[in-house]
Amino acid sequence: MIPQQQHSLRGFNTLCLDATAEFFARAQTASEVMDAFRWAADAGHSVVPIGEGSNVVCRPWVPGLVLAIQNHGISLLADNEHDVLIRVGAGENWHRLVHWSVTNGLYGLENLALIPGTVGAAPVQNIGAYGIEIAAMIECVHVYCRETQAPLALRPEDCQFGYRTSVFKSEAGAQYIITAVDFRLHRDAAVSVGYPALQHALKDQSATPEAVMNAVIGIRQQRLPDPATDPNVGSFFKNPVVSRAKALELLHVAPEMPQYPIDDDNTKLSAAWMIDQLQWRGRSHQGAAVSDRHALVLIGRGATDASAFLELADQIAGSVADEFGVNLVMEPRIIGTDRIH
Repeated sequence: MIPQQQHSLRGFNTLCLDATAEFFARAQTASEVMDAFRWAADAGHSVVPIGEGSNVVCRPWVPGLVLAIQNHGISLLADNEHDVLIRVGAGENWHRLVHWSVTNGLYGLENLALIPGTVGAAPVQNIGAYGIEIAAMIECVHVYCRETQAPLALRPEDCQFGYRTSVFKSEAGAQYIITAVDFRLHRDAAVSVGYPALQHALKDQSATPEAVMNAVIGIRQQRLPDPATDPNVGSFFKNPVVSRAKALELLHVAPEMPQYPIDDDNTKLSAAWMIDQLQWRGRSHQGAAVSDRHALVLIGRGATDASAFLELADQIAGSVADEFGVNLVMEPRIIGTDRIH
């Protein structure tokens, strides 16, 4: 493996930020992932894996080896009359996998249609939408372990899945690079249509998996800006989870605040609602702006440096903390540094 030096990452992040990788390589097989890590270890460089760059904020200089994971392929591991087990390369486009599964009569992923990014990025965020989280379908996550320099298979309990998080976002999980994911999908056409927006979109249609997928696509296209025309990374903030006591306190201040009980002790709040209450939608800062279509989405309006987005995000989070006493946490991953060596 001979990585390229001083490689532009502008085409590898959906915010279209100007950033340069000290070294850059593409891995199109699991063995090439291992080769890249061995090269980096021998050269004394860190490795920063990326997929389609739909959930990263790139600072101007990314030291070490930026490794674009681009291995593809869907293989059948097991099949019976009720469900199937498939293995999918980490570089596969997520939405294409969802469409492929529904087209082939394999169900469970339809609520997660049109989420940007790759299959390898899905477990990292434990992506979820409309009542479904990907953790429920994952049987195994295949990784390359930097520490042992060997492949490893992680079961769901090893992945420590939570709301928009997993072991892969922790310091302990930073040693793992995902190379493939095994999913268990169902032949029985059971669907989840509990969300009001989804019910409204379906109207009088039969709630088949294909109808659900198409409804989700329609909702997302209507509500969310397209990264191809408005550079963005989707939701910039997670919906915060607070104690039940804090949630009740907030209801006294803002009785109309949407709240979603998780269990007896914790409640999820709507970050978008709080941002909207503070009238951030449409406001801009140095070429970064809050989308007119969705308060959680920051879009590029000429900004080519990460600082514009991060400063705007700080301003938004600060105002929410001041008004509601709630801390917002960024959803995308920040890579690189402002200092160019």
